[in-house]
Amino acid sequence: MRNLDMTALRAFVTVADTGGVTKASGYLNLTQSAVSMQLKRLEESIGVSLLDRSARKVALTNQGEQMLSYARRMLDLNDEALSRLTSKEYEGELVLGVPHDIVYPAIPQVLHRFNATFPRMKVQLVSSFTSRLRRLLERGEVHLALTTESEVDSGGETLLERSLVWVGAQEGHQWRQRPLRLAFEEMCIFRKPVQEALDRAGITWEMAVESDNTRTVEASISADLAVHACIEGAEPPYVERIRHAGALPDLPTIKINMYGGALAKTEPELALAEMVRQAFDAM
Repeated sequence: MRNLDMTALRAFVTVADTGGVTKASGYLNLTQSAVSMQLKRLEESIGVSLLDRSARKVALTNQGEQMLSYARRMLDLNDEALSRLTSKEYEGELVLGVPHDIVYPAIPQVLHRFNATFPRMKVQLVSSFTSRLRRLLERGEVHLALTTESEVDSGGETLLERSLVWVGAQEGHQWRQRPLRLAFEEMCIFRKPVQEALDRAGITWEMAVESDNTRTVEASISADLAVHACIEGAEPPYVERIRHAGALPDLPTIKINMYGGALAKTEPELALAEMVRQAFDAM
């Protein structure tokens, strides 16, 4: 009787989720060669190729897609069994604050892992602007807060630093118009640096959409009524990065910071903070 190796299955799923061996190795805390060896061992054990290695990016074969479905279910059941039988039965609720524009792709992975480890704990996700999340943290209304800022204040730690990029409608032309029409939420921290960059470049602009609703802004951008700026790698759906070839100014870098991690005391709080670190490190 043959048995599938759970460690190899976890490596396979992580590579599929992160898009490559390099990112998966950081997430799994293994070397790239170790991850590659796990993949090879899994393929040899079942006698089929799971990854299309001829593509520039990691792509699954038909058999790989089928195996991914099985692997997810097997790992979920494995983690649930271990969690319920070996971990302490913590109960309660943690509140995690995250700006809406960095929820994906890291936070769903964090919530899934935390639920598997602490099945009786609930994580309430609060999505809002950085300034509001900092206030909620100070009042003790959130346990852990992620922010998007140009710098990091005392008590915070930087998880990732990325540039702001221009985004607009798919195959849109609004970015060529002058004055340049902008769409931002009223409290968005990116508004001021974007406007200052345009002023320095001598490009006239106007606020075409001002709203406190993210969906309103995204709908306006995707309709090619205005342009926007977001953190590289966090582009909203139905828009694309603008290939302006220098027609628009470069934008500053933004830090994704975490506050509250240093104050974590209980095992669930410490685990949640570490899962967040690992998820953004994998990016």
